[in-house]
Amino acid sequence: MANTKTEISPKWQRVNKEEFEKDKIERPSLTYWQDAWRRLKKNKLSMFGLCLVIIITLMAIFAPMFSRYSYEDQKLEFVNLPPKLDVYKVDDSNYFHLTKEYTLISVARDGELVGSLKEVEDNKIKRYKKYEIDGNEIILDYSFAKQAARSKDPNAKKYEIRLNGEEITIDKTMKNKSYILGTDHLGRDLFIRIVYGARISLFVAFVATLVNFFIGVFYGGISGYIGGKVDNIMMRIVDIISTVPLLLIVILLSVYLGNGIKTIIIAFGLVYWVRMARLVRGQILSLKEQEFVLAAKTVGASTWRILAKHLIPNAMGPIIVSMTMMIPSAIFTESFLSFIGLGVSAPQASWGTIASEALQSLWTSPYQLIYPSIAICITILSFNFLGDGLRDALDPRLRK
Repeated sequence: MANTKTEISPKWQRVNKEEFEKDKIERPSLTYWQDAWRRLKKNKLSMFGLCLVIIITLMAIFAPMFSRYSYEDQKLEFVNLPPKLDVYKVDDSNYFHLTKEYTLISVARDGELVGSLKEVEDNKIKRYKKYEIDGNEIILDYSFAKQAARSKDPNAKKYEIRLNGEEITIDKTMKNKSYILGTDHLGRDLFIRIVYGARISLFVAFVATLVNFFIGVFYGGISGYIGGKVDNIMMRIVDIISTVPLLLIVILLSVYLGNGIKTIIIAFGLVYWVRMARLVRGQILSLKEQEFVLAAKTVGASTWRILAKHLIPNAMGPIIVSMTMMIPSAIFTESFLSFIGLGVSAPQASWGTIASEALQSLWTSPYQLIYPSIAICITILSFNFLGDGLRDALDPRLRK
């Protein structure tokens, strides 16, 4: 019998490097918060809102440090000056602006305000004023104002300005370099008052949100975890508190504590946390029967440890979203309370008080109401954009 030699293929074969790395996972594993941040960065609208929030916060903190004015500095000669000035030319170095009160303000060539022109003569019978600049005679004749008011024609002639006997008109419009957003009815810088208003509104909103976070999270967490009669009693307390209007609480607190930031923060702390408590209770009810909670009970973890270390951290996504949404609500509520006179008191500046003071000159100086309203809208929209993005980023069902 002939010996036949059979070739047996080897059991192991060398694998090429390309084949070996074909199924390699290139992307590193991400934690829950890293993945949430990655998805939040993809939301352009939310990142735009986050950038606006950072800019507004930085301006509220640092802008007053570089300003030459304070929120309470008054210059009655510069009352109700707009951000853009209609100026009249006397010569190459002298310009002036006519105010709504029929006074002349000297303006430099670059738009800086010099001061009010000194009157040489003020004839209230014939209704004209006489000024003099470097030998040039200026006469402001406002005798047409009464007739123009009777005619009810918005284009009717109200005044006439004569330079050395010849009538002159507006030469050009230039930016107000001294007050970039104009002044209010007391000659205060509107820009700095809006910045200080941002300080107050953001401070009240953040403090109220933090207070509501700690009260609402632990109250709702205890209610949801313990359950039974304790849960029923605690939720009935929440129902009672939620039926009391915030405005009524602020009025009652103002009687004993007076108007101010402290009153608003206390009122927010008494009422605003009920929505957070309901949210946390619902999250805890859905989490407390999970396996990791049963494992913690098995090893002897206490109720407080289970709440603080296991349940509340797993419910932080909805909690953070709710906190972000509560901030614009608190800002709007604080502005409303200040608008109706229950917020900060004069001369402190809040967006609500600035808007309230602007009502008396709404038709003649509408910018005084427009600018604080824009500040409120931009801030609230920024937090809403950020909150929407956080809601999508922190949803575990959207993880990829």
